[in-house]
Amino acid sequence: MMNSLRDTYKADDDDSSNNNTNAANGDIGLTTADVITKVSEDNEDGDEDPPSKKQKRLSSLTNGDQSVDEAVARTPSQPTMERMTTTTTTVKKSKKGNCIWTKSTSRKGKKKTKNNNHNVQEAEDKVLITPIARFPDKTDDSPDSKICLSKVYKAEKVELSDDRLSAGSTKGYRMVRATRGVLEGAWYFEIKIVKLGETGHTRLGWSMEKGDLQAPVGYDGNSFGYRDIDGSKIHKALREQYGEEGYVEGDVIGFYISLPEGNLYAPKPPQYVWYKGQKYVCAPDGKEEPLKVVPGSEISFFKNGVCQGVAFQDLFGGRYYPAASMYTLPNQPNCVVKFNFGPEFEFFPEDFGSRTVPNPMVEVPYHGYDGKVENCASIEKKD
Repeated sequence: MMNSLRDTYKADDDDSSNNNTNAANGDIGLTTADVITKVSEDNEDGDEDPPSKKQKRLSSLTNGDQSVDEAVARTPSQPTMERMTTTTTTVKKSKKGNCIWTKSTSRKGKKKTKNNNHNVQEAEDKVLITPIARFPDKTDDSPDSKICLSKVYKAEKVELSDDRLSAGSTKGYRMVRATRGVLEGAWYFEIKIVKLGETGHTRLGWSMEKGDLQAPVGYDGNSFGYRDIDGSKIHKALREQYGEEGYVEGDVIGFYISLPEGNLYAPKPPQYVWYKGQKYVCAPDGKEEPLKVVPGSEISFFKNGVCQGVAFQDLFGGRYYPAASMYTLPNQPNCVVKFNFGPEFEFFPEDFGSRTVPNPMVEVPYHGYDGKVENCASIEKKD
């Protein structure tokens, strides 16, 4: 009897559990069906995309239930998501096309390329012009004049006599040079020390066209000097022992230079131009021509007709001008020297040894500039 009672209770429990399961499954089925019906109805409304609120409701339904997720995955919602993706891609492209930075950068690059090509063409047509402080003036020298001291190529503190053969200076070394120079051959001139005073000194010699007029003779590589103190020679501001002793007031110093066939080694003459009211030297290629050494060239100094020996050898080709620089302390009278370009000399050497007998500097021909400019090209006149 006890066994029959157990079987009865077991059957009742099985029936109740089956009923509960069916009820649960029925509820879930209805819920899934309702969801599928809603999604299908939304998709059948037309081509318009479903509102964002319905998407949120769909994603929020029974997150923990796998059956609902599988049911939603099987609905025709995928075409809708594809349309959304396409729309998003289109928006991104339009934004990229409207980017102002990309457009401006590309345009600048194109303009820069055009400008570079234009600059290259302009550079090919340009020439180098260098401003100069002193421009050749035909009033400084002329074919009818003789060689003398230049009014243009001198420091401002240097004072010239009326005949432009004597020069004086105070307050530091300043240079003055002659109006004419030499390119080739052997030449000679003299300078007499008229007045030194208690503090006066001189440095005398030769200067090329680029010699610094605001410095003593021998200060740079473009001038060669003979010093009154201890008779040393000076070039590039370096003093070397040369003569037996220096020279004093009243002495006459002779200056000898030899440039055998120097015209073959001389650089091309400068081309002067006027541009916008300014004086310039024109260099078509923008490069300076390297200097060439004149074989057998030399400079020697004489004191009262006695040669002091060879001072400088192997000179560079170019035009050499007689030059002098004077010095005294402030509030002192001028240190004065007087040039003698010949033909009559006070101490012309009797014997030059193996050297070529020189010509007096007074015979140097006129080689000035006539000041005429045509189309930015100068015309240099030589007699």
